[in-house]
Amino acid sequence: MENAVGFLRRNLMVPEPEAASLVGLNAVLMARCDALARTTHYRKGLPVSELFAHDVAASLQLPGVGFDPVRYESRKADKTGNVLIDGNTYAAGPSFHSRRLTVGLRHDVVQILDEHAAPVRSFPRVFGQQTETIFDPASLVPLLVTKPGAWSHSLLRPLVPEMVRDWLDQATATDRRRLFNAVDAASGSAGFDAAVHAADTLLRRGDAPDIAWWACSPAAWPMAPNRPPPTWT
Repeated sequence: MENAVGFLRRNLMVPEPEAASLVGLNAVLMARCDALARTTHYRKGLPVSELFAHDVAASLQLPGVGFDPVRYESRKADKTGNVLIDGNTYAAGPSFHSRRLTVGLRHDVVQILDEHAAPVRSFPRVFGQQTETIFDPASLVPLLVTKPGAWSHSLLRPLVPEMVRDWLDQATATDRRRLFNAVDAASGSAGFDAAVHAADTLLRRGDAPDIAWWACSPAAWPMAPNRPPPTWT
C-alpha cells in the first residue's frame, strides 16, 4: 500500500497540480488516472484498466450507508449573527446573534446547526481568505421586513437589479416592507434570485408594491385575473 501511494504521488502529483476548485482538481487527477489506466503493466503485460477491473470484481461490496466525512465544531455567533470559520465569516442570520452554534465542516460545504442540532444554513466552503461575509441572501430578507430602514446598508443592496434598488432607495418604509414581504414569501419556493427578478419585472410594468406577491409567487398566478406571469430565467 505504501509503495502504491508513493507511485501515485510521483506520477499524478508531479508537477504539483493546480486548480481553482476541488472539482477542478478532481478533474485534473481523473484525467491523469485515465492516462495511467491506458498503459500496460510492466510485469503482468496487461492494461492497467483491465487489472483494475479484476480487482474491483474481487472486492467486497461497499456498506449500504455512505461515510460522511464531516467534522463538527462549536462556534459562538457575534452580535450580528455571523460565525468565523477558518478565517472566513459566514452569516448564520440575525436571529442567531450571540448564540452558541455547531458548524459541520465538509470538504465542500459548511453547514450551520442550531442548539438542537437542526440545520439552519448551508454554504459552499471557502478556502483561503475572503474579505466579504459569506451569506444566503434569502436569510436576510426577514430582517428587512422587520427593519426596512436597514436597507441602505444591507448586504442585499448590491445584489438586486438596478431598478429594484433605485425604487427601494426612494420608497417609504411601508412600501419597502410590502416588497420585502413579497420577496420573502417567494424566496422559499422560487429562490431569492427569481424573486427579485420577478419584482424587477413587476416594477418595470409600473405596478404598485402591494401587488408584488403576484409577480413573485408562481403559484399565485392562476388566481390573478388578466395578469400574465413574468418570464423566469
